[in-house]
Amino acid sequence: MGIESISVKLTGQSHTCIICHSRLKKNGTTSKGTQRWRCITCNASTVFKREDTTARNQLTGFVSWLMSKHSQAEFGGGTGRTFRHQTAWCWNVHPYLHHTGEVFDEIQVDGIYLRQGWCLLIAIAHGRVIGWQWCDREKAEAWTVLLQHFPEPKVVVTDGGSGLMKALKEFWPNVKIQRCLVHIQRNVRTYLTLNPRLPAGKSLRRLSLKLTKIQTQEAAAEWIAAFAAWHAENHELINERTYAADWSGAWPRGLRRNRKWWYTHDRLRSAYESMNKALRRGHLFTYLDKDLNGLGINATTNMIEGAVNSGIRAMIFYHRGMPIEHRRRACEWFCWTHADEGNRPALRTLLRPEHYTPETKKKAQHMVDEAPIGPELYGTGPSAEDGQFIRSGWMRNIY
Repeated sequence: MGIESISVKLTGQSHTCIICHSRLKKNGTTSKGTQRWRCITCNASTVFKREDTTARNQLTGFVSWLMSKHSQAEFGGGTGRTFRHQTAWCWNVHPYLHHTGEVFDEIQVDGIYLRQGWCLLIAIAHGRVIGWQWCDREKAEAWTVLLQHFPEPKVVVTDGGSGLMKALKEFWPNVKIQRCLVHIQRNVRTYLTLNPRLPAGKSLRRLSLKLTKIQTQEAAAEWIAAFAAWHAENHELINERTYAADWSGAWPRGLRRNRKWWYTHDRLRSAYESMNKALRRGHLFTYLDKDLNGLGINATTNMIEGAVNSGIRAMIFYHRGMPIEHRRRACEWFCWTHADEGNRPALRTLLRPEHYTPETKKKAQHMVDEAPIGPELYGTGPSAEDGQFIRSGWMRNIY
């Protein structure tokens, strides 16, 4: 009896024929190398098609392309259209992380903006991503949604972004906070520039540059003493006021016209307050606390800035041109790949049949013919009356 080639699918992993429910046996391979199966009773031939395996391989290639510098043509070969067509459904897969409830000694948090109205809040521990949250801006409600997945750590390292302090005070009231010293130096540089004009500004900038070199409590005490001495010497300068009634020059930018006075050296005062506020709250030298000895607490957010934020910016640059929804999904995949393997689910658990199986029936139901009923009143298509109808040979002027 000859082998009848018909469409037979295997039911699950049972390897039985769907026609007579008899056992299947291997029967060589196809020209593409796919295993062929034959029913021992009715001789029906089939191949064991695994759409989930194909989808998993396509998703693996899709994530590998996102994490690479290559274009779709360089990664998939040819013009890239085949790769783009095969992986178009991958944008529908939403990666996520498992929250294990592990208590961390240190958690670093930061936010990165894709564009106005789209901010990604990220939390890392031990150099690995442990969670993320989308929001429109860094506000307390968004930070609370992110932090509620983790037990309270011993220290949170932050750049002092807006909304986080309020969320920490309400959600983790006993956590210790370490302000990023590099961000404090940047704030001082923004106010004073690289070459301050006043001697007080030059000495204050030199003090700010010493922050990242402090490694012991004795060095921190010396810095605090020098900072207090600077304030004792220049407190009259930073408190000096200019009154609008005595002002005859151009109105300072950024000030309302109803202001009666303002600080004469406002930028110098702001640079001082950016350090003084963190020192007054106890957020400047938390990493040197005796209770935290041996834990290796960081004094900066360089770990999250260099390993995660800069990687996301580079990925968006290499694959520039993506719409905002694709950029969001790409950022989520970046965080997923930079998480601990024990916290991230396997790719096969992220896949669901609705991701890669088109629902053709539903699409057909939603298709609506919007063409008007009746003859066309006016159109731009060719017609015989215009002498522009489809014809063969050269066109002659018939007028």
